[in-house]
Amino acid sequence: MKIERQRAGICSPPFPVYPDLVECLRAGHATPGGGRDATVAHVLGTCAGYAYGDTETMADLVGRLGLDASACVRVAQVVDAMLIYSTAYVIQSRCGRVVILCYRGTELANLGNWLGDADVGSESVTLGDDVLGVHSGFYRNVRATRGPVIRELRLALEGRSLADPEERTDHPLEALYVTGHSLGGAMAVLFSLWVVGIAEHRPIADRLRAVYTFGQPLTVGEPLPGVAHAVGSKLFRHVIPRDIIPILPAAPWGRLIHLGREYRLESGEWRESETPATQLSNLREIPGSLLSFFAPVKRRHSARYSMADHAPHHYIAALRPKGRVTEFGDWG
Repeated sequence: MKIERQRAGICSPPFPVYPDLVECLRAGHATPGGGRDATVAHVLGTCAGYAYGDTETMADLVGRLGLDASACVRVAQVVDAMLIYSTAYVIQSRCGRVVILCYRGTELANLGNWLGDADVGSESVTLGDDVLGVHSGFYRNVRATRGPVIRELRLALEGRSLADPEERTDHPLEALYVTGHSLGGAMAVLFSLWVVGIAEHRPIADRLRAVYTFGQPLTVGEPLPGVAHAVGSKLFRHVIPRDIIPILPAAPWGRLIHLGREYRLESGEWRESETPATQLSNLREIPGSLLSFFAPVKRRHSARYSMADHAPHHYIAALRPKGRVTEFGDWG
């Protein structure tokens, strides 16, 4: 297990992207049952994309977004033989009131990571009095770093600085957001289900404002217990229509469904879908989506599904509200 701690710097113009980001996150989703928040979506989607980087990169990124001098903790566990490639970032605002838990997704060049994604299996999770069927490979990865992540969140609840637990923040944790892209989105959902479903974690669950995922694969099976509906009411899934990952794993590998509200990108706008993405039934669609990644742009756009559309930078670009500078400091 590897844990790294770093503090974000103070950014200069054109940053921060959101000067009032802490207050925005404190206010966001304070009322249960509210809809998607565009600012929250952009911030969490950007964090999910940069979770593929190192601790220094993530600390720099959250400082640019508006969480200057925030604490950034990286918790990572790799066990090749068990197909475990689990990385989580815990980001705490300087005041201590807001925490973002961000899971890294599948690393493109890591074959073991892909094999873990394909390990659908059949595993049941006991959540209080409920039992829920889950994707075996995803659940194994979230369990690998779950203990240290919980310890970091408990420090935040106590008003401790995650950059240096010997120091105190001005305030204890008030608002928790959980996010991830791809596999990271699946892990965000599974972690949230576990926190909400286990009584001893109630203080953390009470501060869970929302779960935002991007290009998240199918993660849980039916029947859905009450805890799944509770988490689903706080879950906002984002799907680019030709991204094949949200309809994987394919049906022959096990029946799974989606939780929460689904927002699909249509004509440049994120609109809530009346029906969630359904599981892929035709395995022959998969090779074509992979090959389209290497095809010329015109041919790529003619494919029904494309792995290219799954890339996190496409989600970040589509999430950025008009009139906001990019994380690179330009307006392009």
